[in-house]
Parts: sequence; structure tokens; C-alpha cells
Amino acid sequence: MLNYALDFAFLCFGLGLAMNLYRVFRAPGVPDRILALDTMVINVLALIVLYGVRTGSGVNFEAALLFAMTGFVSTVAYCKFVLRGDIIE
Repeated sequence: MLNYALDFAFLCFGLGLAMNLYRVFRAPGVPDRILALDTMVINVLALIVLYGVRTGSGVNFEAALLFAMTGFVSTVAYCKFVLRGDIIE
């Protein structure tokens, strides 16, 4: 039963990732693209964690944490660049 739930979760998050990728290319403005990229990071994190649950490996959870930190910093830096035109003051 767990395998069916994991397959369904992989399908849902993969579909969400594809929809966000479409939104990155077809968004009307830059803030919408930033939000789509941030949501893509969340979907990739979910896929990494689901893969860790399926394989039973703890390394994937550490990779997810590193990816989450990188995604957060990049989102903040990109938003700051859009708002002020400069990242480092």
C-alpha cells in the first residue's frame, strides 16, 4: 500500500513541477516567475524526500536540506535584485 501512495505522490509532485516550469516560461511578470521558481524548489525537495523514503536512505534528507538552504538564499537574492537592482549594498 505504501508503494501506491509513493507512486501517487511522485506523480502529483512531478505534475506540479511541470506546471511550475510552464509558469516560469509563460508568466506575465517577474514576480510571478520568482514565485514559480520558489515553488519548483519546494516540489524538488518533496521529490528528493519521497525518493529517500522509497530507498530508505538518509543521505537524501541531507541533500534536501542543502537544496532548501540554497533555494531560500537564491530566492531572497533574486527578489532583492528585482527590488533594488543590487544584491550587495
